[in-house]
Amino acid sequence: MSCSSASSTPVAIAPMRRSMDLSASGAMLVFCLALGLQQVAIKSAAADIAPLTQIALRSSLAALLVLGLAALRGVTWRDFMAGLGPGILVGLGFTLEFVFVALGLNYTTASHMSVFLYTAPVFAALGLHLLVPGEQLSKRQWWGMALAFVGLVTAMAPGGTGINAGSMLVGDALGLLAGLSWAATTLVLRRTSLSEAPPLQTQGYQLLTAGALLLPVVLFTGDLGSMQFSGVAVTSLVFQTLVISCAALLLWFALLRRYWASQLGVFSFLSPIFGVIFGAVLLDEPLSGSFIVGGVLLLGGIVAVSRG
Repeated sequence: MSCSSASSTPVAIAPMRRSMDLSASGAMLVFCLALGLQQVAIKSAAADIAPLTQIALRSSLAALLVLGLAALRGVTWRDFMAGLGPGILVGLGFTLEFVFVALGLNYTTASHMSVFLYTAPVFAALGLHLLVPGEQLSKRQWWGMALAFVGLVTAMAPGGTGINAGSMLVGDALGLLAGLSWAATTLVLRRTSLSEAPPLQTQGYQLLTAGALLLPVVLFTGDLGSMQFSGVAVTSLVFQTLVISCAALLLWFALLRRYWASQLGVFSFLSPIFGVIFGAVLLDEPLSGSFIVGGVLLLGGIVAVSRG
């Protein structure tokens, strides 16, 4: 999967939202597999490059790639200036999302972060219900909200994993804040002119904002100068830059332009499942009984909400 293959060709004609089809389902499966590996990639390289520094570097490097592709696809500087207001908002939401992810991974496991980050579809569905015509929640979806809440409380309960419960709770809470930030970004995209903007333009706003805000921070803290480019760190950074920050997220924005956001969410629950599996297999992370039960309830609620 490449950056160019994930971008969208139509610019002048605004596509109508439609129901999920086979091609969209396949694209979401690829997207979920990639994002399921995201937290594992960050965590695996944390000893060599601090998580926040990884986010700053991958955002800055991917921004150069995306801006170059945008120029080739005819997205001009004037286009970027025309959508600057909402562009800054989605950039701030994106930056906050990954700041919370990076900070949270210092306290909790990649498995936990995967689950709590992907509460975003529930928060987004609630916001879409209030703000976007045609995406109101049904009675079944409200029951899904309740189920997700019960699962959330259960998953955050202390468990016998051998990890400090207080630290784990802090990391899980940061994961929830990351999910809220992602949901807020989705709402801005759907409620502003960016809903019909080329995906390359939207992703450019996000990556430029994240790089511009985070690079000075990691330079000031000294994390940028203490990096160690081991084989694991380089591989992780390349994966995060090309696959996550470029291809996967451009694919997500392209899908948001064509399909109902609430229906896309029915597949997004696969990402935390993949994240938990990858965390347990690749990082040997422990899983408590309360987290497994709560995670199943939470994901069940997400599916019920998203299938509306």
